[in-house]
Amino acid sequence: MAKREVQEINAGSMADIAFLLLIFFLVATTMNVDTGLQRVLPPFSDQTQNQEVEVKKRNLLLVFVNKFDDIQVAGERMDITQVKDKAKEFILNAANSPDLPEKVDTEIDLIGSYPVSQGVISLQNDRGTSYNKYIMVQNELTRAFNEVRNEVSLQKFGRSFAELDEKEREAITKAVPLKISEAEPKNIGGK
Repeated sequence: MAKREVQEINAGSMADIAFLLLIFFLVATTMNVDTGLQRVLPPFSDQTQNQEVEVKKRNLLLVFVNKFDDIQVAGERMDITQVKDKAKEFILNAANSPDLPEKVDTEIDLIGSYPVSQGVISLQNDRGTSYNKYIMVQNELTRAFNEVRNEVSLQKFGRSFAELDEKEREAITKAVPLKISEAEPKNIGGK
């Protein structure tokens, strides 16, 4: 019996097909986008690493988020929808209340003398706090600063903060500095 010869399969176009499939999946697949916070951190310094900054009690707004995602601002339990307004009240101190941050008159280019708040918002969360709640609180605090900046911008320049040029934005940023301090997460607990 004669041995039948097996024909070879032409594999030359297989590499082309594999390449086209790879390109198709790269184009058709969506990538998950991680959510996060965009923050400019201060440069690392050995000198400041072990130093604690003294802040007067009236100049500090404590915001806690426990492992059950409950929020406490200045010892008062509140909903996420109330955080921004409480932070704005703290930043502005419109009535110069002795319980809210003091203000220091500061000379700022394009604005002149402006009472800059010495307030710092200190955010602390429990290790069990959900990332979603943490981001929501961060967003509300940042939104409070952005709204105050926008109000000052309208008052000083007659335009919203987004419409200002670079020098004007810099002046408003000096008048309303973003001061959010984050403590290392720990076990706060609470109900």
